[in-house]
Formats: sequence, C-alpha cells, structure tokens
Amino acid sequence: MRPLRIIDSHIHCGMQHADLPFGLIEPLLRRAGITEACLFAPVEDIYDRDNPDFQDNNVWRRTRRAANRYLLALADAGEPVFPYLFVWNDFDVHELQYPYCGIKWHRHSCEPEYHYEDPRCGRMIAEITRRRLPIVFEESFPNTLRFVERLAPEAVIIIPHLGGLNGSYQALEQAGIWRRDNVYADSALASPAEIRHFLEHYGPEKLLFGSDFPFGMPSQELGKIERMRLSAPDFAQVVAGNILGLLNRVAPPP
Repeated sequence: MRPLRIIDSHIHCGMQHADLPFGLIEPLLRRAGITEACLFAPVEDIYDRDNPDFQDNNVWRRTRRAANRYLLALADAGEPVFPYLFVWNDFDVHELQYPYCGIKWHRHSCEPEYHYEDPRCGRMIAEITRRRLPIVFEESFPNTLRFVERLAPEAVIIIPHLGGLNGSYQALEQAGIWRRDNVYADSALASPAEIRHFLEHYGPEKLLFGSDFPFGMPSQELGKIERMRLSAPDFAQVVAGNILGLLNRVAPPP
C-alpha cells in the first residue's frame, strides 16, 4: 500500500524561455500517484547556459525574478507545490523575504560560473543557512567540495542525481561527502545500483525521491524506488518523509 503523500523533490517548471508550465506537469504527477512536487525554474530562465562569456543584465534579472515568482504564484493559488528560489550571480538576498521553500544552485562545467568571491555570495549563503533552506546543489566536483566543506559547511545540502553531475557518485563517496550529516541526495536519473548502494551504506533517511522532469519521467523514476523493495516505513521516508522533514525546519522569511 502506497503512503498518502509522495513528493517529487526535483522538477523544473517555468514559462519564460522554457515551455514547462505546471499545467503540463500536473497530469504526469497525478497519473503517477505523486501528490506534491518541489519546483525550480528551468536553467534557460536564469542565465544563457550556452554562452560561457555570459554577462548578466537587467533584462535577465527581470526574467529570473519572474521565473522564480511564477512558482510562488502557483503555491499562492493552492497548487500542491513547494517553490524554490534559483540563485544566480546577482545573489539577490532580498528575494529571501518571499516564502520560498528551498534553493536551487546549479551550473555545469561548460556553463557560466558563479562568482564565489563576490561578498554578496557570502551574505546569500549565510542567510540561506540561517533560514535552513535546503539547497539543491549541482556544480563541478571541485566547486562541490569547496561549497560543502568551506563556503556552506552548516547549510542543508541536497546533491541531485546521487552526484552524477557533481563529479560522480563514487568521487563524492571517496571525498566523504555522503557521510556529512547535513548532506542528502536525490535519486533523479541515478542508476538502480547507485540507489541501492546509497540506501545500504547511508540509509533511507538520507535519500529523497526526485525525477528531474523534463529529463526524467516522474512515473519511471518513482518506479526505481519501488523496485528497491524497501519496507513500508522506509519507502514512505524516501518518497515524502525526508523532504517534509527538511521543509518543516525552514525558518519563515524575516
């Protein structure tokens, strides 16, 4: 018997440059038996990912703000969603006055870089940490180690894909990242072998179910977790309990 709540903790949703409205996503969740979802703006709505020399400007800042607030509007309208703030190099700490449930922090190695030396970055991380907002953190392997160990050692961090785009599952394991109490993983697009290894070595209390839609289908990614043959309590923890535990600890906006 399935638990009453199943939460997809990793879905891209937006209507600026990307065409991923919630109206497209909601039927997929419903058919899969997923009751709620954590939503992030698509990368295309945050920066020009195909231009390594990308320079931010007011047009992109307005687009980014609109993309993030679209998710807030969905929650305000009563949709079963948890909106996340996608942070980029303006490090707009004022956006944290709005009731976002978490943070998306994302780049691939071939994309424009975060300005980690900018003092605003430190202030943003400090406020995110203070509010205990979970950070879905996807970066290069060196920057993942730098962020987890030095820049945000007390923040709540969720590494997506079991580290598949943060250097690899094995690299993060060898670096001791999975052993840190403040680091969690999501299962989106991870292999069944990695999911099973993580569950056996780090426990169901550290894993969150996610699909990474539109790159993964919610029903198929949920099927991976179902095929782990977890006990009913452990399954409920992975598909809802763990993310709810993190979201319930988030401090309200100032």
